[in-house]
Parts: sequence; structure tokens; C-alpha cells
Amino acid sequence: MSYTAFYRKFRPATFEEVKGQDNIVTTLKNQIQVRRIGHAYLFGGSHGTGKTTVGKIFAKAVNCEHPLEGSPCNECSFCQAIQAGISTNVIEIDAASNNGVDNIREIREEVSYRPPQGSYKVYIIDEVHMLSTGAVNALLKTLEEPPEYVIFILATTEIYKIPVTILSRCQRYDFKRLSIDIIAKRLMELMQQEGIEVEEQGVRYVAKVADGSMRDALSLLDQCIVFYLGKSLTYDRIFHLLGTVDTEVLSQLLRRVIVQDVSGSIRILEELVLQGKKIEQFVNDFTWYMRNLMLVSSSDYLEDILDVSTENLKQLLEESMLIDSDTLMRYIRIFSELSGQIRYSAQKRILVEIALIRLCRPQMETNLDAVLDRIRVLEKKAEQGVFDAASAQPESIRVTEAEKVKKQAFPVIQKTVPLNLQKIRNEWKKIIDQITQPLKNYLRGSVLKYDSDKEYSRLFIEFSDRTAYFYVNRPEKIEEIKAAIRRVIGCDTQVGIVLANWENCRDLVKISVEEIIQEKIHMSVVVEDEPEEEFE
Repeated sequence: MSYTAFYRKFRPATFEEVKGQDNIVTTLKNQIQVRRIGHAYLFGGSHGTGKTTVGKIFAKAVNCEHPLEGSPCNECSFCQAIQAGISTNVIEIDAASNNGVDNIREIREEVSYRPPQGSYKVYIIDEVHMLSTGAVNALLKTLEEPPEYVIFILATTEIYKIPVTILSRCQRYDFKRLSIDIIAKRLMELMQQEGIEVEEQGVRYVAKVADGSMRDALSLLDQCIVFYLGKSLTYDRIFHLLGTVDTEVLSQLLRRVIVQDVSGSIRILEELVLQGKKIEQFVNDFTWYMRNLMLVSSSDYLEDILDVSTENLKQLLEESMLIDSDTLMRYIRIFSELSGQIRYSAQKRILVEIALIRLCRPQMETNLDAVLDRIRVLEKKAEQGVFDAASAQPESIRVTEAEKVKKQAFPVIQKTVPLNLQKIRNEWKKIIDQITQPLKNYLRGSVLKYDSDKEYSRLFIEFSDRTAYFYVNRPEKIEEIKAAIRRVIGCDTQVGIVLANWENCRDLVKISVEEIIQEKIHMSVVVEDEPEEEFE
């Protein structure tokens, strides 16, 4: 017997099996029970949310010989024929390939004939927004006054393209994107039913990547099962296979750009390239991500236009507080120009790297939005107390009078950085190279610290991102870090994971390269031109 894909194998057969669309399901069941069935329905919503599935269930229910509280019995001859796709009572039409006037005229001729068996003849027209203008006009009259035994179910992913003349003739139902919890719960049920071992955290990651689409989630999980055939599906394995499509990567990149971290932005691009993501697709995805962010920052009532899940909407709302509209418009302009240039370029990666540098360095441009972005950076520095009138001087000679007085009056007495921690700081890049993904990527955004008030030399790894902190702060991840340190520097080290600005890390001191060099040569060190590189 041939293999059946998960999204087809587990397609709901009754209203009770449909997840996340309770309001729509309840309304349709009530209509069937009291026989108040409409003649035309419009199902709108993003892909994979159950539009055509509910349409088929509805078609079975109105023709079912023994309906159960509005749901089809799936046992009578009508239900089985419709389920098998051989019933003449249900006609499915793909408007993407049958969008001409002649196709609609055929429907108009067919509706004049009663179904040979059953109560209703149901037409399910998918992607109805792709009908030509002539086809829409040809459909209007039939849609308005069809025979009593005909029902039209129109499905579309772009409901805003539907003419008002059609909208006014249909009962409209908007299918919502499914939450991560709903998708994850359904996937776990199906995996237990199939006897496949999978981590719950891995299933939630699949649900997150699916971004509200149950069909996408089933397809992605099916892909993971085949790739790791016979093995348990852990979070790390699923992330390794699907990580390139995660919007979390776009979020991390945007945050690096906002803080003008060139090296961090280029590293994220490098990881995407190594993972096999197409450069053109990345540019389009990042531009679209910034577009969604711009809409979020502009209005509070654009959820339908954004077409993102509730979880991703929360993330966008959080990031909208980090950036102003003018700066975001500059980012979008640069990447929009890039999308037009990259199509015909042989050096696509170089163009993207230049664009990222332009995002992080507004001083490279002289147009108005770049100037505004530079002003934003200066204002932020002033608010944080790190900007003064002497900031126009080179970094190598910029020392304020207050700093001089402070150093003379209150010399800093600090415990010398322990030798093993000095080695770790010097070899940190090599240590990270020993780590597997995605832990490697998270560690690149960390800061190494130690407790100068304690006698023992324990390494603390500080994260500013909560997601990174909770991911790394697990026994197996800490053990992997310790093993990599052991391989590179040849000794065991106690490792602690802390979150920036928490109570438990306020007394910790950063292990910087300058301090280590000063301890070796007993002289003050000033790094010119190239500031200290932080792994963020």
C-alpha cells in the first residue's frame, strides 16, 4: 500500500476533530441541526487552517443519512463516497487553474440538474480570489439565486481581494491561525497514536515554525520523521533540520542591527548560508519581517493584515518598542533596494553583507533618514550617560576629567583574573567551535564574567536574551560547554549561567581582553580603531 502523507492521513473527518475553529464549527453544526442551511459560504483565512476540510465535512453533513448532532456519521454510503472523493454531489474546483468565464459557465449549466441521490449538490471553489473579472461576473447571478439543492462554498487565503458583490452574497467565516498550544497538543496526540518517540519541546518548535498552520506542522513533522528514521525526535535534531525557517533568526538579526552590532549581524548571515538558506529568500523574509514590524508600530488593529500567529505578534510588539518608525523605514528602504539588485548579481552574499553594514552604520549615508538614525543613536547614548561633548574625539584619547579624578581619588582594587579563566577568554572562539548548533549560536551572544569577591575561579556566562538563557541553563548544555573547555584548555572549570540585570549577577566582573593583557605587561592598554569584539 502506498504511503499517505500525514496532513492527508490525519485530515479531520468530523467537526469534532477540527481544532481551533470552535465558533465556526458550532455555527455550522447548529445550522445543520435546525436545517437553516445557507446557499453560499465564504471561508477566509491563511493556508492550513481548515477551510477546505470544513467545507468537505459540511458537504458530508448536509447529505448524511444519519447525522450526529450536526456532524456526519461517516458510515452511510453518502459519507463514504464523499470521503473517497467519488461522489457526484460534491464538486471541488481549483480557481487557480480554472479561473475563466467558460469554467463558470459550465457550473451554471450543471446546477440546473438535481443531484441523482442525496439532498444537496455542493460546489467547493478553492482560491476563489483568483477568478478573472469575467468569471466573477458570470458567477454572480448563480451565486445570488441558486437552486434550493445547490450550496456554494468559496475558500480563499486573500479575502481582501474578493469583490464586494460576492461578499454580500455569502455568509462569511474567518478562520483563525492556530496557536502553538493547539498545534502542539494535536501533534503529540498523533505521535502517540503512531508510536513515535518525540520530545514535547521539539513538537512545540515544529508548531512554532508552522506559524498557525496545522497542515504545515504535519508536513514538517513528517519530514523530520523521515530524516531521522528510526530515531527519537529530540529538540536539537528538529532544530537542526528546521532552524532555517524560524522567525526567531530574523528577530535575532534585527536586534543585532538595532544595537549596531556589525560582527553579530554578519555571523547570523553566515549561519543562514551554512544552513543552506537561499540568499534571495532571506532578503525577502527579512524585508517582510520588518514590514510586519512597521505595521505593528503604526497601529494596534492590524492583526488580520499581518498574517502572523499570536506568539509572533507578541514578539513584534516587543520589538516595536526598541526602534522608531524613521529608522525602520530606512532599514526597509535599504533591503527593498537590495531585493531588486540581488536578482541579477553574481555576488549575492557580498551585497547582503554591505546592506547589513549600512543598516548598522548610518554615518555611511547622508540622506535624511540616515541622519535621523544617527541622531537616535546619540540621544540613546546621552540617556545612558555614555555620551559627552568630548565624544567627537578619537576613542584612544577620549578621557574625561571626571574619569581622571575618579581614578586618582579612588583607585580600583580588583582581584586578578584567575589563570584558567584567562585561558578560557583567550581561547573562547576555539571553545565555541567545539559546540554543536544551536548552542553555538547562543554562546556567540554571551559575555564571560567572574566573581572578583570570591576565592574560587568559577566561570559565569551571561546572556541578555531570555530565550538564550533558558535554553543554555540546562544540565546537558552546561556539561557540553564544560567538555569543550576541557578539550581546548585541558582542565575542568565550574560553569554558571546567568541572565543580565538579575540579582545574582550584579557583582560579577566582565573578563575582558584588555585586563588580561594589562596583567601580563603591567601597563594600561588602549584599543584603537577596532573596539573589543563581544560575542553577542
